[in-house]
Amino acid sequence: MQGERLHWWQTRWFVVAAALAACVPLIWPDIPPIVDLPGHMGRYRVQLDRDLYPWFDDWFRFQWSLIGNLGVDLLIEPLAPLIGLEPAVKLIVMAIPLLTVAGLLWIAREVHGRIPPTALFALPLAYSYPFQFGFVNFALSMGLALCLFALWVRMARQGRIGLRAALFVPLSCLLWVCHTFGWGVLGVLAFSSELIRQHDRRVDRGAGHWLAAWVRAGLGCVPLALPMLLMIAWRSGDDVTGQTADFFYWRTKIAWVLMALRDRWLWFDVASMAVIYLVLFKALRDPRIGYSRHLGLSALFMLAVYVVLPRIVFGSAYADMRMAPYMIAVAIIAIRPKPGTTIRHGAILAGLGLAFFLVRLGGTTISYWQFDRDYDTELAALPHLPVGAKVIGFVGHNCHNAWRMSRLEHLPAIALERRMAYTDDQWSMAGAQLLTVRYRAAGGFAHDPTQIVTEVKCAREWWRPVNYALARFPRDAFDYVWLIRPPAYNPRYTVGLVPIWRAQGSDSVLFRVDHDIPAPTATDEELGVPKWLIEAMKRRRERLERRERLERRERLEQVRAEQNRLTGHD
Repeated sequence: MQGERLHWWQTRWFVVAAALAACVPLIWPDIPPIVDLPGHMGRYRVQLDRDLYPWFDDWFRFQWSLIGNLGVDLLIEPLAPLIGLEPAVKLIVMAIPLLTVAGLLWIAREVHGRIPPTALFALPLAYSYPFQFGFVNFALSMGLALCLFALWVRMARQGRIGLRAALFVPLSCLLWVCHTFGWGVLGVLAFSSELIRQHDRRVDRGAGHWLAAWVRAGLGCVPLALPMLLMIAWRSGDDVTGQTADFFYWRTKIAWVLMALRDRWLWFDVASMAVIYLVLFKALRDPRIGYSRHLGLSALFMLAVYVVLPRIVFGSAYADMRMAPYMIAVAIIAIRPKPGTTIRHGAILAGLGLAFFLVRLGGTTISYWQFDRDYDTELAALPHLPVGAKVIGFVGHNCHNAWRMSRLEHLPAIALERRMAYTDDQWSMAGAQLLTVRYRAAGGFAHDPTQIVTEVKCAREWWRPVNYALARFPRDAFDYVWLIRPPAYNPRYTVGLVPIWRAQGSDSVLFRVDHDIPAPTATDEELGVPKWLIEAMKRRRERLERRERLERRERLEQVRAEQNRLTGHD
């Protein structure tokens, strides 16, 4: 194979061109329009400038700690002072699809010796649903994990096992710091590859036993194990929250593998996944085509992890969903000609794969351009906000999980990023990120997901109906109310809210809170709260009141005991 002429899709220039082309959809938007990113950008502003704006300390607690979720948080430290926060974030996010495409093609090259034409069908998964959701630290770690796995295979092929062991001890730790998921996936990929390598070596020596191969593969992956100690230290801390729950939700697990390319148009995204599954199916049926044992086993291991992963891990939702597109991508790049054969019409197949990649890039570019127009429309409210304002944002949503997400769910955080204003959409879960919310005056409207409002109460969601949110938010805690494309609401509940800006072409409006006018009163029934929820809220209030009474009693007893001790001592 080494002497064969390279086809155009197997050359270095093609890999470079494909990786750069993957950045195209992100060139135009000022802010990459992916769901959670604006919320992260608000946190980055607090991280970078908390010493310049003392009111940040009144609202948020930010403390550096070693956790497995710091990829972009660390990269903006040197980049933001050089080029500004928003350009730095955009540059880092653009690097994610670039690394993903480069990693997939590099893995295919190292495992197969040449990039198979079918590998090009995996490239659109660089813009997978988890990336569209804005899991930037996760997506960055996965792009890096793919590239590191390619390096792992390359060094094994070159026989530099000792150097690989020394190199991957620090690299695995850095990957874990970027995001634990990337490190875990690298471990799965590396172990499966090492298992095949060790088995084949022993077969060549006439001693091909799988048990011995498992043991040796495990020993070979020891250089990747040091982050286990970091994980234990992180999750055993006193100030760590987050549950692990929702195992074996088969309906959603099936849905995730069908919507791995979910973006804007249902028909386009589902048809694109149908193309990918057609390629996988044809590879099973065509006698000339097979699957690499290295990558095929890797895909099966990833499938096993996907099946057992719960929906929530350490409080982070959609854990299993994140694995799905990368599992599919690895299965695609595992396809290759069987030994002694070639894929018929390889150039045509590569052309079709390239066309598929370019069509998906074109669709994503148009989609992002349209989302960017939405961002520009809504962010026109920001010049009307003074620096340091206290803003409560209410972003309209629906209960039926529409295919096209608005990408506006965390847009209020741009007021924090650009105007140093308080917004209510920051995540607040100790141990999961560096920032927690401590603005007590906001009460139950302090952090995510209080910014999301709906027309009616949605089943199994924490989101509030818009009328309830407008009537019940603590007006003394906020100066402004920012409604972003809200559902229909009763104007009665905006009494005391003075409109100072309205969007062109949408129902969005920015209100100033007039603190001299009392908030409207309304019962839970009038606000459309279901009876079962009213009862649940009543029971919760009663539990909180009992807890407070017990705590007051305990504190009083402690004071009395201390007084008795001092009196007796005197």
